[in-house]
Amino acid sequence: MKKLLFPDDKLANRISYYHLLLLLGSLPFNLFFSHIILISFGAHTLINLNREHFKQVFKWRNLLLQSVFVVTVISTIYSDNKAGAFSAWAVQLPILLLPIFFSFTNLDLKKYRHPLLLGFSVVCTGVVLYLFADALFTIKYYKLPVSAIFSQAFTNHNFTEPMAIHATFFSMQLLMALVYMVLLFIKQRAVYLKLFYAFCIVVLTAGLFQLCAKSVLFCLFVVINLALPFFLWNGLRRVKFIAIAMSVSLLLGCIVLRSTALKERLVTDLITDVSAPVKGETTEPRAARWEVARDLIAQSPIIGYGAGTEVDLLHQEYFRRKYYSSFLNNLNVHNEYLSFLIKSGILGLMVYFATLAFGFKKAINHKDLLFFSFMLVIAFVSMAENYLDVDKGVFFYAFFFSFFVYTGKSQKPTGGTKTRAMLFNTTGNQSSF
Repeated sequence: MKKLLFPDDKLANRISYYHLLLLLGSLPFNLFFSHIILISFGAHTLINLNREHFKQVFKWRNLLLQSVFVVTVISTIYSDNKAGAFSAWAVQLPILLLPIFFSFTNLDLKKYRHPLLLGFSVVCTGVVLYLFADALFTIKYYKLPVSAIFSQAFTNHNFTEPMAIHATFFSMQLLMALVYMVLLFIKQRAVYLKLFYAFCIVVLTAGLFQLCAKSVLFCLFVVINLALPFFLWNGLRRVKFIAIAMSVSLLLGCIVLRSTALKERLVTDLITDVSAPVKGETTEPRAARWEVARDLIAQSPIIGYGAGTEVDLLHQEYFRRKYYSSFLNNLNVHNEYLSFLIKSGILGLMVYFATLAFGFKKAINHKDLLFFSFMLVIAFVSMAENYLDVDKGVFFYAFFFSFFVYTGKSQKPTGGTKTRAMLFNTTGNQSSF
């Protein structure tokens, strides 16, 4: 704990470290705090700027990290909604700034990878505990049965309402925290720390199922049952782990689906979302919005319609097709890939694909399970949400993408025990918590 809160470094570097620790800790909370901390970190970084770091800014990795923002800027040129386009600039500004700040900072990001991620994971665990406590207090106040916690009134967005955060975006954060705690649990030998990490894993897992974000839960299944054994072990040990993990996952799935609310959210809603709209229903599934987007894309497939135009274009089509729920709520397409096609066409989508490919390649080459988990959740959530149109999604993408690229290992590890050891070679002394 001492090294987490009181790092041994120069004063300027300690201040930079505290900025990043606070920035990570602020992600589950109101974005006001994240913005203020980012501005302060940027000012501190520029004050302590080393001119030798300027050459780090003009590298291909930074351009790829900033590519989403660059696409938005270019597609503003031909947009009919300049106000909406500039609003998108403001939301996506962290994507431009964080790679620059990481290039300029004197802080050794690799050295502080472990304490920063540990602090973030502990905060996420604490937030989940608070949300469960708030739900149980509400249940007690209204004299409901404890089993009501699994009802729709206390799952998904209703669960995160006290924190005013979108359930899927918070689930993305919890997934990162959970995977990191699992890695620490596997690595750790001290019993008291192993128990602490196990407690955090249970809390974070419970939080993920309570949030019921389907795309994130699917990523969790892939990471735990496939990615983790392939990244950490070889041979018979890998096969044994997959067999055990699959069995536990199926058993857990059967237990979870016994809850009517969770079954409706995870199974029934998924089937509804990908089905055609039913005449007379008051709400439209995602598939209906995707069909509208497809017809719009067909009219301008190469460069799209420009930044800031998506919602207005969809809004008009919703009304024409009598999708009144989507119309009244001004819903976007709820698919990042289709969103790119609408705003910047095939060219913009290809840039996004190239950026994702860059991230996956880095994660696999470095045998970095946490980075791979991040890329996987980004790729799958992109199928169900426009996360790059929302502050919470942008901060998550901008910080972790840049952070993992800048803390990645320079050498390519190989299998077996050596691989496992290298996975943790930037986490510091685990027993110092």
